[in-house]
Amino acid sequence: MRKKFSIDVDYIGTRLDRWIRKKISDLPQSLIEKSIRKGKIKVNFKKEKSSYKLKKNDTIILFDFNFVANKNKKSTLKYIPTKKELSTSGDMFIEDNENFVVINKPPGISVQSGTKSRRNIIDILRDTKEFENSSPYPVHRIDKETTGILLVAKNRKYAQLLTSLFRIRKIHKTYLGIVLGELKNKIGTFNDILFYYDNKKRTETNAITHYKVLDSNNSYSLLKLNPQTGRKHQLRKQLLLRGYPILGDTKYRISNNKINKNNFLMLHAYKINFSINNVRYSFVANLPFYFNKILKEKYLKISS
Repeated sequence: MRKKFSIDVDYIGTRLDRWIRKKISDLPQSLIEKSIRKGKIKVNFKKEKSSYKLKKNDTIILFDFNFVANKNKKSTLKYIPTKKELSTSGDMFIEDNENFVVINKPPGISVQSGTKSRRNIIDILRDTKEFENSSPYPVHRIDKETTGILLVAKNRKYAQLLTSLFRIRKIHKTYLGIVLGELKNKIGTFNDILFYYDNKKRTETNAITHYKVLDSNNSYSLLKLNPQTGRKHQLRKQLLLRGYPILGDTKYRISNNKINKNNFLMLHAYKINFSINNVRYSFVANLPFYFNKILKEKYLKISS
């Protein structure tokens, strides 16, 4: 008994072993290697290594290949968007083309499903008309409470391309943030070593952010922030380190500071710029209503 699978365009360049885990079953690497050695997994009726990169029109054949899904792996249930979420999803889109979309992410929703939150943007996009003939591929993340520009690929080719552009810092993002306090220098760079913990293991990583004060008074400042690196919670951590927490931040804030207790995080991914094949792209995400409201209340204005 044998089964054949044709490789579609989304999996061109994918390793054979990764394709098996993605499309067939979440098997241990050792079992995949053993099955390949015994000839139970072939590409175009030939034996290939597990590292073989799949090509267009390749055919994968499984010969008497019995597998059992990994029972120890926690299953992740797909989030089912509500009718209201789907009916209003069109309001999020800034750009929609055959290769990627740009959306203005609302607050309070994660980019992908996690242990603390199933509701997420990717699962919602999956059921929209804009992704009727494609699948959403996340290429970067922004915090759950942060609003603004989110870039999502429509195919694996552009997912790999955009991910590479982020990695080599060819995609430039601009954030707007309202912080407590008035910065002494109106323009500068934050350069820090940030600490992260994973299962009690501490790691250090360098974080760089360029900033400019757009407006300020004795109590508040409106900042333009251009992160050069993309560390988790980078902007929020760097600003807190200097005593300028972002308004509405319940995680990275000065304790017992009543002034800083706001319902929304005042951090917005405002602009994104990048080039692909000598075509320049630039997108702007409108500020949420509450951000504009706080600007008026604090007598702050956006200037270049």
